[in-house]
Amino acid sequence: MRFRTKLYTSIGSLLLFITIIVVILMNMLEQSTVKMNVVINELNERIEIASKIKDETSSTTKILSTILNDRGESINSDLLNAWESSNSDLQVTIASLEKKDSQEKSQELISKFKILHESFRNMGNQALMEKKINPDVELSPLFWDNFDLTSQRMIQITELLHGLQEQGLKNELVRSKDTYNWAVENIYIYLVIGLIIGIAFAIWIIKSTSNNLNKVTDVMKQATASDFDSLPRIEITSKGELSEIAVAFNKMANALEKHSRMEKQLKEEAEELSWLNTKIAEIATLYPEVENVETLANMLISKLLPMVGASYGVFYLKEVDKNNQYLTRISSFAASTDVEVKKQFRLGEGLIGQCAEIKRPIHMDQIPEDYVKIGSGLGEASPKTIMILPVLFEDQVLAVIEIASFETLTPLQIKLLEEVNNNLGIKINSILNHMKVEQLLQESQAMTEELQAQSEELQMQQEELRTTNEKLEEQYEATKQRNFEIQEVSAALEEKAQQLLLSSKYKSEFLANMSHELRTPLNSLLILAQILSENGEGNLTPKQQEYIRTIHSSGNDLLNLINDILDLAKVESGKLDVISTEVELNEVRDFLYQQFAHIANQKKVHFSIEMDSELPKTFVTDEQRLQQILKNLLSNAFKFTESGSVLLQIRSVIKNITGKIGKEQQFERMLAFSVVDTGIGIEKDYQKVIFDAFKQADGTTSRKYGGTGLGLSICRELAHLLGGIIEVSSEMGKGSTFTLYLPNHQMNTKRVNISAARTEAAVSLEANYLLDSNDQVLKEDPMIKHGKSILKNKKILIVDDDIRNVYALTIAFENHDMEILVAENGSEALEVLKDHPNTDLILMDIMMPEMDGFEAIKHIRKISRFETIPIIALTAKAMKHSKEECLEAGATDYISKPINLDQLFSLMQVWLFTKEG
Repeated sequence: MRFRTKLYTSIGSLLLFITIIVVILMNMLEQSTVKMNVVINELNERIEIASKIKDETSSTTKILSTILNDRGESINSDLLNAWESSNSDLQVTIASLEKKDSQEKSQELISKFKILHESFRNMGNQALMEKKINPDVELSPLFWDNFDLTSQRMIQITELLHGLQEQGLKNELVRSKDTYNWAVENIYIYLVIGLIIGIAFAIWIIKSTSNNLNKVTDVMKQATASDFDSLPRIEITSKGELSEIAVAFNKMANALEKHSRMEKQLKEEAEELSWLNTKIAEIATLYPEVENVETLANMLISKLLPMVGASYGVFYLKEVDKNNQYLTRISSFAASTDVEVKKQFRLGEGLIGQCAEIKRPIHMDQIPEDYVKIGSGLGEASPKTIMILPVLFEDQVLAVIEIASFETLTPLQIKLLEEVNNNLGIKINSILNHMKVEQLLQESQAMTEELQAQSEELQMQQEELRTTNEKLEEQYEATKQRNFEIQEVSAALEEKAQQLLLSSKYKSEFLANMSHELRTPLNSLLILAQILSENGEGNLTPKQQEYIRTIHSSGNDLLNLINDILDLAKVESGKLDVISTEVELNEVRDFLYQQFAHIANQKKVHFSIEMDSELPKTFVTDEQRLQQILKNLLSNAFKFTESGSVLLQIRSVIKNITGKIGKEQQFERMLAFSVVDTGIGIEKDYQKVIFDAFKQADGTTSRKYGGTGLGLSICRELAHLLGGIIEVSSEMGKGSTFTLYLPNHQMNTKRVNISAARTEAAVSLEANYLLDSNDQVLKEDPMIKHGKSILKNKKILIVDDDIRNVYALTIAFENHDMEILVAENGSEALEVLKDHPNTDLILMDIMMPEMDGFEAIKHIRKISRFETIPIIALTAKAMKHSKEECLEAGATDYISKPINLDQLFSLMQVWLFTKEG
């Protein structure tokens, strides 16, 4: 702000401030006067009312006394009216004073007066009544005493009220005078304060102006005494002439500092460039004197490291040995002989090999304490910086230099290393070429001498070559004939391969058909056996029930045999899936304990699971295959253990896997799952045989304990697929120990092909444990609580061409009060649905004549009424992709034959409950 503007602003502000204060004070004085007038008027009004009360009280007393003392025959009506009017006026007046005067003393007197007046009025009215009745009556002296006493007390109270109002007026006048005096004093005080503030404001303006001038003066004095690197600045926040001077000065200071910095920067760059060129020239003077790379490396590393302040260095030269490239250490600086340092690296090995691989420098500033030590006579310490440089010639790595320093390398030092490195490749290439020329010259001289000796031998060999040539011609004809024979054999092998592929296809179809043909009659057998074992009608003897349970158990054994045979076929086909996931060992332990705890209780055999404390929480494998192996091993342990214990141990071990990978000994950390029992044991001669398919121990044991002889064979193959092995140790009469070893490391999820030569016709069946898992989920579902109530009176359509299955299912469903419809194929099922649109659920067999289950499901789903009807697919083929094919065709769910009735009822309850919901 300019001086004139500041001056005018300060004077105007001062006058405006004083004016505002005066106006405010005058307004306050006026308001005080108005309030005082209002209060005085109100007090005068109250005094008048008090006087009026006093007058009315005297008038009322006189009127009543006149009426009562009159001896006429009747009461004067005018006096009587005056009495009533006087009383009414007195009530109105006293009420008015009661509203206006809120003093406690006044309110108390008014209350007393109202009571006395009411008593006086009642007393007068009573006397008037007697007067009206008997004009000549004489009032008692007591009445006149009360009359006089009441009237006197009323008059006294009115006088007190009047006195209170007058005293209030006097007090208010005193307060008004004090208020007026206070207002006048405040006016003087505020005027004085305003003058003080105005003077202070003027002083502040003058002082701020002089301060800014002093700032400008001081900064200019400092500027004359300082260099141009860091000039002071004028800091003035106000606007005006001084602000413009400050801005101009600050701009000038910025320009001078910038010019000074540029000048210093150019000087430093010139000095750095001079230093860089000098050092490069010093290094260049070494090159003409050198004739081999090792000498060059020694001279270079000894000269270069002190220039960049480094304390340690190694020079590696690239060498080629039978198409393998190495970086070999040929020179070092300050390297300790007591420390074993690697002398050779492959390309890509370590940071040295990686630098050569990527052809770019590697610079590290964060070096671990135990990485490398640089020592002297006084001690040793770790470096702070490591720099690894590739020496290139035409984009080819010739050598690598490694440098370590206690201090961080400066950009100038790094630039020196890069410049030297650029020229070094040319020199190394020149030396190598020169050495090759010398070597070739020496070899040429030696070859010349050899040629002279060989020329004589050649003449002798020419004769031998003629003879050899004739023999070669004969051999050529024989070779042509042999090639023709090889082509014929190759064609025959290809034909055999096609036949093998076709045979595998037939084998796959055969196994699938065998699955269907075996499971179909077994389905009705197991269903009817289960129904009979329940003995719903209660007409079977215990012996008959035992027969039925035996039939059902035998059927299940037959089903397990079928599954074992087909599982073995899957393994041998080379297409068994191994899906690796992260497996928690605690979950494996809990699962196995739940599976076998009840078996242990039934057989009264102690069962326990032990886990090492150092085991990892998880490892990667196929969880379902792992459970399959361990369940089989534990089942065998319980089967052959009549008393004692069965123990599962899970440990982490170091396993010698030499036999798996070659002759050299190799060790790998693996997880060991050991099943230890106190059973009958296995003879040593049979311990290898038991893993072969269809082979068991001796005949007596086999007949006593039963079994197919496939379980251990499947376990061994599954263990191989998981990358592990199974070993056994046993002693007759003392029990057996089967140990599964699995690798304890990450594996990739993949499909395992056992042999590339094997065919792709693999039989892939749905594992029974999937159904068991579904069954467990369904049993835990809250919908199962509804039980038979959901199935009762439901209309179920069974579509199956096998009358045995239809018969068995019909009996089972009728026991649950369900209405059954039957169709022998898909076409007949469509007709039945048209006649029974209120069908609740469909059980659809897949393999049927005319229209199979897939086509029938698709046709049913096209009918809008049956888009959401539950359809459970039944199949005895149970191939790997059967479930996916059924669901893609439109089935709601899937179950394989032979059917477990509990599982089937659970599925039906779920989908019928969902449909109703």
